[in-house]
Amino acid sequence: MKEKLKVLFLCTGNSCRSQMAEGWARYLHGDAVEAWSAGIETHGLNPNAVAVMKEVGADISGHRSKNVTELLDIPFDFVITVCGDADERCPFFPGSARIIHRGFDDPPKLALDKETEEEKLDCYRRVRDEIRAFIESLPGFLDNLPE
Repeated sequence: MKEKLKVLFLCTGNSCRSQMAEGWARYLHGDAVEAWSAGIETHGLNPNAVAVMKEVGADISGHRSKNVTELLDIPFDFVITVCGDADERCPFFPGSARIIHRGFDDPPKLALDKETEEEKLDCYRRVRDEIRAFIESLPGFLDNLPE
């Protein structure tokens, strides 16, 4: 039996994008990917991220915002940064973890100028769906990366 790929999704505050990525990886590929998420900092779990994931049946309400330092002892195969800040500030990971950047827009920033709650949630839904499209390509995407 093939061992699951250990994948960490990393962003600035581990409140939204990395949480959604972890949720999608568990929901879509729990049989092949062991997923975690963390942040360079911790900002708490974003309730809008929880709400839009729940809409599609991927429950992340039990997640918590974690600092990457809590996970440095895990031998990750891949660390995927999902925002530019985390990509620039990504810490060193011991072992052979490959660091990959796949950035997504920040839903809270996208929602700032929106007037209604529904318009704000639509920003989260768009990014949720973009993250899903990327996660759907795993683990094949990771298996086929050039060395």
